[in-house]
Amino acid sequence: MSSIPLRPRFRDPGSTKFDFLSSVLVCCPGCRKVARVGTAPDSSGLHGLFAPRRLVCRSCGIAKEWNRRVLALHRDRHTPATDPYFDVRLWLQTETRHGWVWAYHLEHLDLIRRFVQAPLREGIPWHEPGGKMTVVARLPGWMQQARNRDEVLRAIARIHASLLCA
Repeated sequence: MSSIPLRPRFRDPGSTKFDFLSSVLVCCPGCRKVARVGTAPDSSGLHGLFAPRRLVCRSCGIAKEWNRRVLALHRDRHTPATDPYFDVRLWLQTETRHGWVWAYHLEHLDLIRRFVQAPLREGIPWHEPGGKMTVVARLPGWMQQARNRDEVLRAIARIHASLLCA
């Protein structure tokens, strides 16, 4: 038996940010409570990224429809993140001294948490198709650095706590 403890290992599942857009938690533009952007039921039969979406808030009852063909993906680490359909602020986000930590929903946030807390990270080889486009491969450099691990994990804990207050 070896006395060396097993270290948690993270293997990149190959998910892209587009894989997490089926449901997005946002700040309601009406009441400022948590709302959800999801795929809207429609008769056109469109599926995927450009399928019609609906923003719904259970607190105030607001409901908005989206059926355009233009998305605005968040790119600036110094500003709060917004959802790509309605351009409304994401619910799951917090600011750190390096930039914003954000996620579309809890599975997205959990993927980031598992990546950040793992001391051993295995990515998809760069020569593989799509290897450079996965969620974890596209995380900002400051989030990938071990010296910022504790700060990022504290930020993720703050984001989880925001759901308890919602």
